[in-house]
Amino acid sequence: MRRWMRWAATGAVGALLATGCTDGSGGADDRKGPDRALPSMAGLPSSLTAQKPDWGKCEETADSPAPGDDWSCATLKVPLDWAEPEGETIDLALIRAEATGDDRIGSLVVNFGGPGGSGVATIPSYASTFSSLHKRYDLVSFDPRGVGASEGIRCREDEEIQAAETIDVTPDTPDEERAYLADAADFGKDCARTTGKLMSHVSTTDTARDMDLMRHVLGDAKLHYLGFSYGTELGGVYAHLFPRHVGRMVLDAVVDPSADAVGHAENQTRGFQRALDDYLTSTGEDPEQGTARIVDLLDQLDAEPLPASSGRELTQSLALTGIALALYSESSWPSLTSALEAARDGDGSELLVLADAYNDRDDSGRYGTSTHSQRVISCLDDRQRPTPEQARRALPKFERISPVFGAFLGWDTAGWCHEWPVPGQHDTPEVSAPGAPPILTVGNTGDPATPYEGARIMADELGKDVGVLLTWKGEGHGAYGSGSDCVDSTVDAYLLDGEVPQDGKVCS
Repeated sequence: MRRWMRWAATGAVGALLATGCTDGSGGADDRKGPDRALPSMAGLPSSLTAQKPDWGKCEETADSPAPGDDWSCATLKVPLDWAEPEGETIDLALIRAEATGDDRIGSLVVNFGGPGGSGVATIPSYASTFSSLHKRYDLVSFDPRGVGASEGIRCREDEEIQAAETIDVTPDTPDEERAYLADAADFGKDCARTTGKLMSHVSTTDTARDMDLMRHVLGDAKLHYLGFSYGTELGGVYAHLFPRHVGRMVLDAVVDPSADAVGHAENQTRGFQRALDDYLTSTGEDPEQGTARIVDLLDQLDAEPLPASSGRELTQSLALTGIALALYSESSWPSLTSALEAARDGDGSELLVLADAYNDRDDSGRYGTSTHSQRVISCLDDRQRPTPEQARRALPKFERISPVFGAFLGWDTAGWCHEWPVPGQHDTPEVSAPGAPPILTVGNTGDPATPYEGARIMADELGKDVGVLLTWKGEGHGAYGSGSDCVDSTVDAYLLDGEVPQDGKVCS
């Protein structure tokens, strides 16, 4: 995925191997009773299948405080290489809060996307959002392999990350282009040096197989799953691999499974411009004129960065990142208005704060590693590696789609995995899931990062009588928990009672 395909409604936004046979409806307790026998884990050693998670107190980490006493943490051993399940293992970090009611369904595994998002750090802050689900489900999340506490990837140190912020991500001259591509190639080399053999084993397919072992170890006959953003791709890949292990699955802020690397970049260019137009309309400004004013500001920053109160500078690249961050949630639009006004008055501080939030940089200059994990995972997934010449030829199309975001995302098609040391696995993920029960895909018409059209495509590719589309005419990245009673009640009815809505239902 492109670097702007981040998980839904995170704190940075400020909003928010075998098949088995049982029915797909779930039950009062998937762990118990002869009719709830766990699907076979044939071919896996008992050292993996017989694991019993040692749930205990969650500890504070460098990235997040310890959650409340309702939450407990454990580790799960999974094969480093799923082709050699009896070989070397790695540990995955898990977190759980047991169901609060008596009528327990099972575990609900939540993935917040990224790729690179830490479920262990994120899910405690969603306790209130998921309160109705928590009554009947154990809320479970995890750090996927290569993320956070699960063998987390760090390719560069903080000083190197900050130094790279001076690289122009929309190069206009041969010298800028050489610097951009050299930094991109160096990043891949840095990742290979620090990550080693794990770099070849953090694909979405690897993580989907991890989830099936997790399901088994948790004692669930079916995987009940709620995935946001990239988590929808992960859910779709799981459904393809294990269609008869799928329980109740919701995919929200859906990644278009039919799009290759360039297609994703075009989708995001279109989605962010669409969200920007909606934002500008909400302020009373004509979208075309407002876009032109932002382009003028970005051109000025390209020529001369603005000072910020922190002593740092706001570059064109950081300004683009700050604008994008604010478009992830309608609640952030007032912050964008203030930041743009300040920048036009010569102060880059507010846009820089937004960019730092997206880049996971704290006040002390320490950066999180989610973007490192994101890049390593997505470059392992993506086989397509456009050349710089191909990116140059595509720039006019990208800039027609969005004068603000087009140049960045057009160049990003070449720079993101430039000279990457590990080959990619596929052009597009396989998500067809014949034999799976209905899977609910949720699309938001104003979603900037995973444009609405992807939800319909995912529903279609899952297959006839499997994919079911729910549409929300809203704004921001993701729909569930974003303020729509219609969306929330529909998703809750499906997850809690198995009520499948009519395909194509629309929430205004």
